[in-house]
This record gives sequence, C-alpha cells and structure tokens, in this order.
Amino acid sequence: MSRIVHFEINAADTGKATAFYGGVFGWQFQKWDGPQEYWLIKTGENGSPGIDGGLMSVADWPQTVNTVQVDSVDAFTEKIAEHGGEVAMPKMAVPGMGYVAYFKDTNGVVFGIFQPDPSAA
Repeated sequence: MSRIVHFEINAADTGKATAFYGGVFGWQFQKWDGPQEYWLIKTGENGSPGIDGGLMSVADWPQTVNTVQVDSVDAFTEKIAEHGGEVAMPKMAVPGMGYVAYFKDTNGVVFGIFQPDPSAA
C-alpha cells in the first residue's frame, strides 16, 4: 500500500508563506540547492508523528499537494490514467533523490507521486 510521504504548499510569494507558516507553527525552512526555487519544510522532530514537506512558487496551483511514494512513477502513471486521472506535470528527476510527477484526480485535485532513486539526475 502506498502512503503519503510529503506535502507541498504552493504559493505565489514564498517569502510571505515562509514567514506565515514559520510564525504560526514554528516550522523551519531550508532552501533546496536545486534547479528551481524550492524550500524544504521541517514540521517537527524526527521520530515524532507527522511528515515534512516543501514550499514552491506555483501560482496556478493554489492548494496543498500531497505526494504519495510509489515503486514506479511509470507504472503508476498508467494506473492513474486507467482510473480517469490526468497528467498535470510529467515525470521529472529530482537530482539525487528520485522521480516525481503530478496529476489531477477525477475531481481535478492535484497530487504527486514520488519514486525514490538516489541515482536520479
């Protein structure tokens, strides 16, 4: 069974968002050293209940996106299509971490899937 392992908050102004969530919940933000602006969010101590997430600047998805870990992005892309979902953003590498893709479910809700693979480039 696949589980939610990550969430992403999409905000047009990441500075306002980090100030808001950091101020309200005490979350810690660290800029990711990757090809696009992305902030890793630490929501609590390791070993405590909950998951960590990310923050990115995507104005046309003004929602929180849950990401589900899967064994194969390619296999699940087919499965999602078979069940009426559609690709919102195709598979891409997250260097040194794995592969991610985003979809819309049958109600238009955006979600992600992630395949761990440290050799992803």
